[in-house]
Amino acid sequence: MTFAEHLASLRRSVRRHLTEKLGARTSRPFNQLLALKAISEGVRKQSALAERMMVDAPAASRLVDRLEEEGLVLRRAGEDRRCFRLELTAAGEHDLAHLLDVLREMDGELGEYLPEPELSELKRLMEKLQVGLTMRAGGPDSSDGGGGCGGE
Repeated sequence: MTFAEHLASLRRSVRRHLTEKLGARTSRPFNQLLALKAISEGVRKQSALAERMMVDAPAASRLVDRLEEEGLVLRRAGEDRRCFRLELTAAGEHDLAHLLDVLREMDGELGEYLPEPELSELKRLMEKLQVGLTMRAGGPDSSDGGGGCGGE
C-alpha cells in the first residue's frame, strides 16, 4: 500500500470512529459539524467554506442554507452586496461542542496507540506535509476566510 493509500485508509477509520461516537450525542450530520467548526475557526465566506470542505460552491451554499434554516449560522452583510459573512449562533456553538468534545476524547484515545513523543512527531510531520502540498498547489490555505469577495 502506498503512503497516500495509508493516509486515506486512516482518514476513513478516524471519520468512522468519530461518526460512531457523535451518533450517541447528536443527530447532526458530520459535514454540518465540520462546517460549524470551520466557521468557528474564522472561515467567513461561502467560497472559503467550499474550499475547506472540498465541495463545489452550490453544495456549500445548500449547506449554509440548511445551517441558517436551523438557526446555527447567520449570514451577515459583507464588504459589498455580493458577499455575506458567516457567523455561528449560540445554537451553532452548542452543536459544535459535541464535535469538539469527541475530538478531544479521540486525542486521548490516540495515546493508547502512540506515546506522546511519537504523537507529537507525527503531528509535526503531518504539518510539514500539509505545508508542502499547500505550497505546491499554489498558495496558502484559504481558511482565513478569503476567496471570492475581497479579504477580511
